[in-house]
Amino acid sequence: MTRTELQALDSVPDRMAQLRAQLARVIVGQDTVIEHLGAALMVQGHVLVIGVPGLAKTLLVRCLARGLGWSFKRIQFTPDMMPSDVIGTELIQTDAQTGQRAMLFSPGPIFANLVLADEINRTPPRTQAALLEAMAERQVTAAGQTRPLDEPFVVIATQNPIEQEGTYPLPEAQLDRFMFSLNVGYPSEAEERRIAGDRQPDAHLEAELDSVFNAAEAVKLGGLIRRMPISEHVRDYTVALARASRPDDAAAPDAVREFVAWGAGPRAPQYLLLGARALAAMGGEPTPHCDHVRRIAPAVLSHRLVLSYAATGEGKTTQQIVDELLSHVRE
Repeated sequence: MTRTELQALDSVPDRMAQLRAQLARVIVGQDTVIEHLGAALMVQGHVLVIGVPGLAKTLLVRCLARGLGWSFKRIQFTPDMMPSDVIGTELIQTDAQTGQRAMLFSPGPIFANLVLADEINRTPPRTQAALLEAMAERQVTAAGQTRPLDEPFVVIATQNPIEQEGTYPLPEAQLDRFMFSLNVGYPSEAEERRIAGDRQPDAHLEAELDSVFNAAEAVKLGGLIRRMPISEHVRDYTVALARASRPDDAAAPDAVREFVAWGAGPRAPQYLLLGARALAAMGGEPTPHCDHVRRIAPAVLSHRLVLSYAATGEGKTTQQIVDELLSHVRE
């Protein structure tokens, strides 16, 4: 890397600290979720956020977009939504001067730097599939024409884990496109006292947030983070974690053999390394270590494990299986 590029990487910890300070003006707690979301956004990784209503998921994503200086669109998914409501459609429009009519493309809300797919499991598979091409290839196809999406482009989707009536579970092919899956929990007692006391809903606080990055800087920094050097030791550790999650692999622990039907695919070690690089850059370190991999592993692996019927009967969760993996696989 050039001296200028190294200086840009060196600025990441301070700027991320500024971003956290901006968010703290509106958001109480959720430090781990904010850290992981920041890591994903730095490298343009898509995120699935799972949490019950009222935990400020939408507010957090909106504030992140403002703090990063990105364009933001929110899509409220419903059972009657069509793919054209997400991608856009061609409309007949009349030229005011000539009177001639022409078919012009009207872009949908997918054309933004940060797209919040709110309650993504409430829309049918046909509309969910409209996101697949955009998430995987950063482009959409409408009316027979392929249109690229502006960079950076990140989808953050939310799900409500307690209200499953009338929902359409995301297929594994789409789940695998999310870099992270994050669970937003209830605040602590001290945090909830702050929320109840001096953190009343106030729109002007969000409007006063300052931008720490702009879109062009985020794309440049994301490219530099992807080029951070990484040791073979750390690379081998990520591969070992992914392979140990597969029940038919010789290295799989007993918990995986008994409770996992399908393990993580090849995207898992890729995202483990990418997430570890982002955490290292945010911490001002020149290269990621296995500790960074362990910190990011639950977010990368939890939605990539398909549990067996035995796991359902025993009440096992993917988080418990990931904990078994981390204790079983040694550096």
